[in-house]
Amino acid sequence: MGSDSEIEKSAQKEREKKKLLAVAPIAKPLAGKKLCKRTLKLVRRAAEHKCLKRGVKEVVKSIRRGNKGICVIAGNISPIDVITHVPILCEEANIPYIYVPSKEDLANAGATKRPTCCVLVLPKPAKGELSQEEQEKLKGECDHVASDISELANSMF
Repeated sequence: MGSDSEIEKSAQKEREKKKLLAVAPIAKPLAGKKLCKRTLKLVRRAAEHKCLKRGVKEVVKSIRRGNKGICVIAGNISPIDVITHVPILCEEANIPYIYVPSKEDLANAGATKRPTCCVLVLPKPAKGELSQEEQEKLKGECDHVASDISELANSMF
């Protein structure tokens, strides 16, 4: 008989497989395990500092206004037509975007209880001020994730 930790690990692997099965076929570039973890960590930090736009409507409005950042899109949205225009807007505005497997994980990282389709991580808050140190740290992390995303996108296309 296996120990509890082995049972938990197998249950976690099953959940990961179910998440990947629910991902839409257009969800490319899809973040791998490591990049997904780093991206969700960035989203969590941006939510703490109020540097985050949540939902399709807010993200589209922000992109059209000229705000720059990183767009994180959930891959398991149904119907997928809700978010199909977001990557096109991102490409036109030269904003890096990445798909993550789960909208629930994206919502947890973005500090909301409702599942979230997409978020836009801004390098600085829309309102208010951050300390110089915090802003540098957030911008550095944004740049690091953006470079990883562009590497992944270049390897795909």
